[in-house]
Amino acid sequence: MRAKLTVDLSAIATNWRALDTISGPSVETAAVVKADAYGLGCCEVAHALHEAGTRNFFVAILEEGIELRKALGSNASIYVLAGHLRGETSAFLQYSLSPVLNSIDQFKRHFEAAPNYPFAVQVDSGMNRLGMEIDEFQSVQDAAVAAGVEFVMSHLACSDQPGHWQNREQLKAFTNATEGLGLRLSLAATGGILLGSDYHFDMCRPGIGLYGGLPFRNARPVVNLNLPVIQVREVREHECVGYGATWQATQPSRIATVSSGYHDGIFRSLSGNCALYADGVACRMAGRVSMDSLTVDVTHLAQVPESFQLLGPDQSINDLAERASTICNEVLTSLGNRYSRTYIDAQHDN
Repeated sequence: MRAKLTVDLSAIATNWRALDTISGPSVETAAVVKADAYGLGCCEVAHALHEAGTRNFFVAILEEGIELRKALGSNASIYVLAGHLRGETSAFLQYSLSPVLNSIDQFKRHFEAAPNYPFAVQVDSGMNRLGMEIDEFQSVQDAAVAAGVEFVMSHLACSDQPGHWQNREQLKAFTNATEGLGLRLSLAATGGILLGSDYHFDMCRPGIGLYGGLPFRNARPVVNLNLPVIQVREVREHECVGYGATWQATQPSRIATVSSGYHDGIFRSLSGNCALYADGVACRMAGRVSMDSLTVDVTHLAQVPESFQLLGPDQSINDLAERASTICNEVLTSLGNRYSRTYIDAQHDN
């Protein structure tokens, strides 16, 4: 029996609508579906978002854009955040994808290889990851305006920390770099939307908030993950369980071995620091997470279920991220490909 991952598409659509409402009617709300929609299935998620009203989508690399175009058809704009790399021109043209140009080299390549073809520009406002330096952008801004650049964007480094000084510094830098150009502008992802209207400009680009993650605390949960039990065994007092013998029974115990491990995105750092749930009852992990399995102390259960829930009403992606000392983005994007995936849409099931 395979572990089962259930994705609630109606919850994703609801989260998009909620963020769209926060940003206001004059602001367009796009959707970031890179990394296979944060591990949840780009095509399925994008269809649900498109039906909810999304018309602008962001992916990380060209190949993701091609897959998304095949899934959505022509009635959507798809932007590739990595920009226009060498050898990609024909694919951009064939699949009607728009690069987000990040450097002078990309700018020159695009204008030489695909003049009059749609594009956007990213400016670095202080994150020092992607985008033209402000003085570089200023050197090409007239050409970009004349060529009809679709929008200019940047990205906030600390938007999940509302009081962080860099938010205001980046806002100021971005505003100064683009003021008076009459261009469409985009700065806010999920965290930026929650910072308020000063950060919204013309387009917002939520990502993790769509999928139930922080910093969007009012997001509806999106995923449930159920792991099947392979075997239940009796363990004598003082016997050990798992690699490294890190868990030792203090009494006669029952241990359930559950299918799924670190290959499936269940971090090894969760060993001894996490519970799985049986109808709301917490069952602590016993021993280390292995590649394909983990072990759970079920001594206190009257009856061992056929499966345990790792993600669901009792434990969110944010809870699991905290226990693993990571972020919910990594929890989602680490989900393995061995899960049996089920997509539900409660709005259409009624």
